[in-house]
Amino acid sequence: MENNTPAQSRVSRWFISIVRLCLTVALPIFLVLTSVRLVMSEAFLQIEYHRPGFPADRYGFTQKDRLTYAPYAVQYLLNDAGIDYLGDLTIAGEPMFTARELKHMEDVKVVTRIAFRVQLLLTLGMAAVVIFLAWRPQTRQTLRQGLFEGGLLTIAAIITLVVLVIAGWNTFFTGFHQLFFEGDSWQFSTRDTLIRLFPEQFWFDAALCIGLLTVTGALSAVAMAWLWERRQPNEEKEIVPSTE
Repeated sequence: MENNTPAQSRVSRWFISIVRLCLTVALPIFLVLTSVRLVMSEAFLQIEYHRPGFPADRYGFTQKDRLTYAPYAVQYLLNDAGIDYLGDLTIAGEPMFTARELKHMEDVKVVTRIAFRVQLLLTLGMAAVVIFLAWRPQTRQTLRQGLFEGGLLTIAAIITLVVLVIAGWNTFFTGFHQLFFEGDSWQFSTRDTLIRLFPEQFWFDAALCIGLLTVTGALSAVAMAWLWERRQPNEEKEIVPSTE
């Protein structure tokens, strides 16, 4: 079997280090976007609207009304339909959403589609990296380290965000919307359907749920890497330069 030259080994080590860094950085983004996708579901609506203490609608939406109307908004963000999917909905003969609300939902759909395209690319990229690193015994240690470090990075980032959310929810909420949406296009009257279906408490709970799901995924990655290391501590070695 032919040995690598020192120069080839150095290139290999640099390449593996870059792959490991990419895995470490990509894992938090992947976990957050996956958690967002899980929360964007009718299951979360059921849990949220049924939870004790969820604020009632002062203008008359019942729990049943919310569970009837809210899924349309979620489905619109996930399907390929145009804005007429929401624009054609009515309540008591009146449009369910105002023109301003419909414009905002179009903006949200654009952001959502970009986010889930990124998630798909990360899924494919990370799958390729995992297969590449797991294929060779010499690089499996790098895979474990990437998962372990990515998990720790995720946990640190989420803890920081949770502290910011709890300490200054209004600042966080406003800053998030200003980052993704133009001007005050995301602000509505308390009488508007979007606010009645999704009051601020809904978004606070959604943010905490996304954080919890993300940390759960990160802990799973850390635990898997740690247990794998303990079970096979000496099975594989990292790539080292050949001296021959």
